Amino acid sequence: MVMATSDVHGRDLRYFVTVAEELHFTRAAERLYVSQPALSKQIRALERQLGVELFARDRQGVTLTEAGEALLAPARRVLAAWEEAAAAVEEARAAQRSTLTVGMSTSPGRGGLLPAIRSRFTAAHPETALRVRQVSWEDPTAGLADGSVDVAFVWLPLPGQDRYAWTVLAEEPRLVALPDTHPLAARTDLAFTDLLDEPFLALPRSAGVLRDHWLALDARTGRPPRIGAEIAGTEETYEALVAGLGICLVAEGNAPLITLGGVTTRPVRGLSPSRYALAWRREDAERPLVRGYARACREVAG
Repeated sequence: MVMATSDVHGRDLRYFVTVAEELHFTRAAERLYVSQPALSKQIRALERQLGVELFARDRQGVTLTEAGEALLAPARRVLAAWEEAAAAVEEARAAQRSTLTVGMSTSPGRGGLLPAIRSRFTAAHPETALRVRQVSWEDPTAGLADGSVDVAFVWLPLPGQDRYAWTVLAEEPRLVALPDTHPLAARTDLAFTDLLDEPFLALPRSAGVLRDHWLALDARTGRPPRIGAEIAGTEETYEALVAGLGICLVAEGNAPLITLGGVTTRPVRGLSPSRYALAWRREDAERPLVRGYARACREVAG
């Protein structure tokens, strides 16, 4: 005969083990905080499900049958394994609650902004681990959109920005980066109209409105940009500039990342500033660690 064990629950096994240890339904019910009739009914149901009696009941008391003896040790192992699994899940949940993952595409730099934020945040949340995740420029939300980070350093505007909230950390002029050998590099006074016919380096199309921002569509009065190449990282940008594939706009605070030799930056009139922010998903706005990190950012940014 094959016993129907597929629907046996952990509660059934716990009830069985407790009765087996007490060999007394009333004492077992007290340990389990259930009524004695309810416990007896549950054990009967388990026996029917298994197709075998687990306890012999007579006037002298309760004893384990041969089948009950056979089930006891495996039942204890199953319960112990389940307790271990539940503890592991709780440990993972606790770790998740005490870990904050910070996304970014490039390091914030800007006079030690990131270490200062980390120092202030960890002083307020000493038990929390901070993890930094580097994300490609193909994702302008730096991991917020796919849920892989809790907060992220981003450039505004964000695609689907109704999903997010943010605090602006820096507002900086957009400069133009170009090879030292470019004719415009010799000039110190540039207007954006001087750049309209130049090939531009562009973020991937997945960057959406952020790609448009760094192509300065808002200043082109409908004139489409010429795309010299697409770039998805700082090194790619530098190499494309040195190779003469195009010019690009860059926030003033990021200029040191690409002016490594052979590349220069110049101020440009006629452009709105760039805005660098810490962002988070709106549904996470009340999470204590998210609020704490945003608070540290605001305090450091002043």
